[in-house]
Amino acid sequence: MGILDNRPALKAGIDRIAEVAGYLWEKGWAERNGGNITVNITEHVDDVMRSLPALGAPRPIGKVLPRLEGCWFYCKGTQKRMRDLARAPMANGSIIRILPGAASYEIVADALVAPTSELPSHLAVHDYLLAKGSPYRASLHTHPIELVALTHSRRWLEKDVATRMLWSMIPETKAFCPRGLGMVPYLLPSSVELADATIRAIDGDYDVVMWEKHGVFAVDVDIMSAFDQVDVLNKAAQIYIAARSMGFEPEGMSEAQMQEISAVFGLPKQGLF
Repeated sequence: MGILDNRPALKAGIDRIAEVAGYLWEKGWAERNGGNITVNITEHVDDVMRSLPALGAPRPIGKVLPRLEGCWFYCKGTQKRMRDLARAPMANGSIIRILPGAASYEIVADALVAPTSELPSHLAVHDYLLAKGSPYRASLHTHPIELVALTHSRRWLEKDVATRMLWSMIPETKAFCPRGLGMVPYLLPSSVELADATIRAIDGDYDVVMWEKHGVFAVDVDIMSAFDQVDVLNKAAQIYIAARSMGFEPEGMSEAQMQEISAVFGLPKQGLF
């Protein structure tokens, strides 16, 4: 038996992760083993799960994350591909539990699949979210083509310049991604510095953060919601790029139109538009 057997709520959550992994591959956002998913599944843990033996020795996180003590996560496996995770999530990812002291973890199910090398960064963000009292339980890193392309121009790296443009391309962007797109200058992938910069950006009231010339990092209540935010933002970037490829600069929605959307729907950051 696998850990998902007779646990419908947990299985439904893992199935959603697999579904999102498939979307990432289909969109071309997950080349080779690119991208990562980490989801806090603690709410689905029962007493039988808590008694399960570890599949291997404890592994260090690399830092102490006190709010995560006793938490459980599903993590994409290192060197695993999203297209494979979509077909077999428990063969291409693992369920881990954070041990007392919050400095190490152990793999519990279903196989001894080592988590992504970016696990410390993802867990650091989850620790921050819990400390803040956030309901967000999912983190997603992926490589949306058009959004990454924008970061190859200094113009779009300035604070909220890309946000204003993306919001103005189509009303749904402002409605469904009301906190916009944060920007983090290029830092070494998987580094502590990148993790710290990402947390600072999220703390600046963003749910989706752009890593210059790399990809995005998104957080939300569940993995589908995190994916949806990235999908909506990237659609806006596609509209902008399509207009430019037709030979003109899109005028975008007016400031008055954007303010109307913000007021009607009671959206945050109304000062930006």
